[in-house]
This record gives sequence, C-alpha cells and structure tokens, in this order.
Amino acid sequence: MGILESSVIKGFVRLCDDGWQQGWHERNGGNLTYRMKKEEVEECKPYFNYDKPWVNMGVKAENLAGEFFMATGTGKYFRNMILDPEANICIVEINEAGDSYRIVWGLKNGGGPTSEFPSHFLNHSVKVKETDGAARVIYHAHPTNIIALTFVLPLTDSAFSKVLWQSMTECPVVFPKGVGVVEWMIPGGAEIALKTSELMKKYDIVVWAHHGLFVMGNDFDSAFGLMHTVEKSAEIYVRMLSTGLPMLQTIPEDKLASVAEAYGGKLAENLL
Repeated sequence: MGILESSVIKGFVRLCDDGWQQGWHERNGGNLTYRMKKEEVEECKPYFNYDKPWVNMGVKAENLAGEFFMATGTGKYFRNMILDPEANICIVEINEAGDSYRIVWGLKNGGGPTSEFPSHFLNHSVKVKETDGAARVIYHAHPTNIIALTFVLPLTDSAFSKVLWQSMTECPVVFPKGVGVVEWMIPGGAEIALKTSELMKKYDIVVWAHHGLFVMGNDFDSAFGLMHTVEKSAEIYVRMLSTGLPMLQTIPEDKLASVAEAYGGKLAENLL
C-alpha cells in the first residue's frame, strides 16, 4: 500500500476538497495543518526522506518538539489537492528545539508549507496544552458570509458570538464558548499569529476581519463541522438582513444557555 492510500492522507485531502466544493478557497486561499499521531507517522515513515534543510520559523514551541505535521503547500490551490496530493501537500518534522521544520514528504515539485504555518504552529502549541493533546487540526478558509459580517457587525467577540448563537439553534450546542475576533491585520505575520494564539486560549473559532475563519478541531470532521456550522449561521443572518424586513423574532437571549446545557455544554454567558 502506498502512502496515498493511508487513511490520514485520504482524510486530509477530503477536507481540502470539501472546502473547495463549498466555495471557501478561491485561487490559493486558505490552509490546513494536522498534527499526526504516532501510529500515523510510523505508517508513513517508509516514504520519508531527510535530505531537505531545516527552516527556522521565527517562533518557538517546545511542547511540539519532534512532532510531525501535515500541511497544505504555500501558493497551492485547494482545487488541485484531490488530483495530485504529493504535489500540493507535505509532511514536516519539527526539530528538538521546537523552532524549525524540514519537509520529509510531499511538494514533489518544490515549495514549502503554507506561509501561515507559524500561525498554525503557535496555535497548535496553545491547543495541545489546553486539550491535553486531543486537538490536532487547524483549518483556515474564506467563507463568504462570515467575511461579509465583518463589515456590518462590531469587531468584538460578544457581537459575533451572540449573532451566530441566535441565528441557528445548533450553534450554542456546537460552540458554546463562542468565537473570538481579530481586527484586520496583514496575514501570515507574527502579529496576527500572536493575537490569534491569545484568543485560542479561550475559543476554538477565531474570525479574521475581512479575511476569513480560523478553527481548531480534534479531527478532520470536527474542524470542518465547526467551519460549516459558523458559516451556515452567518449565511442565515446575511439572508435575513438582505430581505430588508425588520427582524420580528429570534432565539431568546435568556434561552441560549439552556440550549447548550440540554446537550451537556456550558454557554459563555459573559459574551451576552
């Protein structure tokens, strides 16, 4: 069995293709990283080579030293992931200092991991601590409706959380902690990486103003599900606004906590 037949490669590629089919990845927009399990690394190791140089990331996370990550390639198009995974994704190894990576598989035509890999890396570090290692996936996409809301809603955690919770009953259940919001920043730099990592200490979802959405999940299904749920709720709200009619009713604010509690969650009521 070749490496492309492994379940972890298939799962990674499927999420990429699902996002493309949703229309969230124009041109080379968006990126995905996955922190591999030990057994997945062992399965893929026969296909690794170690002749690529180490690349310093400019950020450091000692709790990720020696880990292996799958990542989409910089400048690569999500629409091509399913056609030729080995040309568009890679597996990287993190050094023992936790500050550099080297490519051990993939990107057969050259290139490097997503330019936002340092942002992903810092946020993986935060979530590994917070979830005792359970969180493994970071997914960034450009969903249309959540971006549209960054033009009309205050750029605050409370404003976005409340609107999304009240637009669809499922939302207080799926993300009871709410969502964080980062004001517009130049993507791919240290500033947005640090700001996002601070918010990821509280949330699994961060909105990047006029840019997109950044989510964390324990696996591919949970990460895609978070992205999909937030965007659908945003779409409902945008469609409601587009009617031009006054909003006559929504989910009562004092009932949101009880919705979350009915399914074993606890709503972040400080955001109301």
